[in-house]
Amino acid sequence: MDFHQLWTIVSTPDNVPIVLLLFVVPFYTWYGLRQAFANDRLIAQLEADPAMAKTHYRKTQTYKPGWAKEVHVWPYLLRIEFLAAIIVTVILMVWSITLNAPLEEPSNPTLTMNPAKAPWYFLGLQEMLVYFDPWMAGVVMPSLIIIGLMVIPYIDANPLGNGYYTFKQRKFSILTFIFGFIVLWVSMIVIGTMIRGPGWMWFWPGITWDHNRLIFEVNRDLPDIFGVTGRVPKIIFGAVAVGIYCAAAGVLVHKLITKTEFNRKIYARMSVLQYVVMQTFLVIMLALPVKILIRLLFRIKYVWVTPWFNI
Repeated sequence: MDFHQLWTIVSTPDNVPIVLLLFVVPFYTWYGLRQAFANDRLIAQLEADPAMAKTHYRKTQTYKPGWAKEVHVWPYLLRIEFLAAIIVTVILMVWSITLNAPLEEPSNPTLTMNPAKAPWYFLGLQEMLVYFDPWMAGVVMPSLIIIGLMVIPYIDANPLGNGYYTFKQRKFSILTFIFGFIVLWVSMIVIGTMIRGPGWMWFWPGITWDHNRLIFEVNRDLPDIFGVTGRVPKIIFGAVAVGIYCAAAGVLVHKLITKTEFNRKIYARMSVLQYVVMQTFLVIMLALPVKILIRLLFRIKYVWVTPWFNI
């Protein structure tokens, strides 16, 4: 294990935000879920004891005589926000003093960086270029991510969980967000930072980055594996394979949605348009880990090859 190589990667000023990301994201995920589970336990108690619900609504601690039933913005909220602003300002000042700005020498057209990496917030997109056609990874997928975030308020038919943390009442939404953001997006950022080395090759953490390393790995399209030749047969074969995936993923998503009685009630409130839009975005989101796995495990480059686009 080359710990010097690992330390060089994590101590680079460009990579400090990613290192902090590895600690901050799990902490605040745990902190939010901790409050959500506390509220779920309280909701269960209030549903079982209607008399208690008259004095304990939306409180995670037992009400005591003399406590204010309403918490005013001043001084409680503003005091916390003021202290948080001071703490963040101090952290940023210490950060800017102790770490050098990640500036390098002027660009030289005769000398290309290896590896040439995008800023950390674009590393997920750069990692997607390994698995998808550049047009798909650089234009279509980012556009779908933005549009998907915009349509969430219009397809989320669950009226519960507004104004308070809850996991039980918004289990499907929370798990979907955790899978899409933490499992997929954050993981691709970490892979692009820690694992992708010279030539954008795969180096496990602790392995020395060898700029002379060459890997001869043959990537094949799915039609080639099954011996399908010719433009039209490849287009038809790829369309059938993608159609089979969409059908299987759609059935899986539907079963996950209707798995519990609570989710079935939410599903009953959705219109056909809301359901179709939600299914479309979830099936596309699941396509990312599927494509990553078949590329890394089976060296399959594209599933559907056409003159206009490749998937």
